[in-house]
Amino acid sequence: MTGGGKRRPRGAAGPAGEQCEKNGDVKKRRPNQADIPNSLYQEAETCYRLRLPEDFYQFWKFCEELDPEKPSDALVSSVGLTLVGPYDILAGKHKKANSTDLDFNLHWRFFYDPPEFQTILVGDSKTQYHMGYFRDVPDELPVWVGANEAKKGCVIAQVGDNVFAAVKLFLSKKLKEVTDKKKNAILKDIDEKLTRTAKELGYSLEQKTMKMKQRDKKVVTKAFHGAGLVVPVDKNDVGYRELPETNANLKKICKAIVDAPTDDERLKAFAPIQEMLTFVQFANDECDYGMGYELGMDLFCYGSHYFHKTVGQLLPLAYTLLKRNLFAEIIESHLASRREEKVDQLAP
Repeated sequence: MTGGGKRRPRGAAGPAGEQCEKNGDVKKRRPNQADIPNSLYQEAETCYRLRLPEDFYQFWKFCEELDPEKPSDALVSSVGLTLVGPYDILAGKHKKANSTDLDFNLHWRFFYDPPEFQTILVGDSKTQYHMGYFRDVPDELPVWVGANEAKKGCVIAQVGDNVFAAVKLFLSKKLKEVTDKKKNAILKDIDEKLTRTAKELGYSLEQKTMKMKQRDKKVVTKAFHGAGLVVPVDKNDVGYRELPETNANLKKICKAIVDAPTDDERLKAFAPIQEMLTFVQFANDECDYGMGYELGMDLFCYGSHYFHKTVGQLLPLAYTLLKRNLFAEIIESHLASRREEKVDQLAP
């Protein structure tokens, strides 16, 4: 399936590891509706080099009203969610950190999080449940909020087009599970406040909005994570070509590589991947950049270190060709330090 995304001029990312304060070239924001100091707006977006949507700041304000002392923890005891990632900057946590070479590209980046995913809320640490903004392009606003449980796998579920909708969905599931009357009453109270605030601000609380459905039409392939990949495809269908293997077959090939009893067997099992790499080179020469993007993303999502070298060849190149330079940088940082635990870069 091909998408109808048009090419847009995209800005290149700045050099890695720049400290928030030094990097002042943040785009002018629209009028500040969430009453958050402009310096915080700038700092949050400069640290990550990503624009954050208005609902991000409005949700912080909502949590400030619930708990003025610790907005990040306003939902912990009741709902079981903590505000993290760029919210740590609004909370000033990055100023207390010891390390000077903080890499915000990796801050709360879980094992299976692709560069498109930016964590903003964390839940149950046993399953590593977390929610985040999903962007197709680094210098555009997120297309929706997704959720992943890193201990279970790479799948990213769509949970709304703003953080209010995502938390509302989480709350409604929680309300069905909680039998304790006292806890239920607390959850209902938060649910009512959240619903009222979202409606006043004009945010949709649907899990799947029209905007999200329109984005789905641009998806050229679901990929292993299910979130879908979007690349510009022109009227001549240039931009994406399918992999020669189905997802099911590619997973079998990956399994054969990972389960191989010896290095020799593993090398033999790699043959279909090697062949696909040749196809990707042809595709890139003919501007079908989506093919290498898909193969790289699928191998990343499979999760085995045996594929890290190949992912490192495929994804940074695909992102660069697609002019998504910041994503190229993020995947390189992540592959160099891909971990299952200790994803909070500000932890002492």
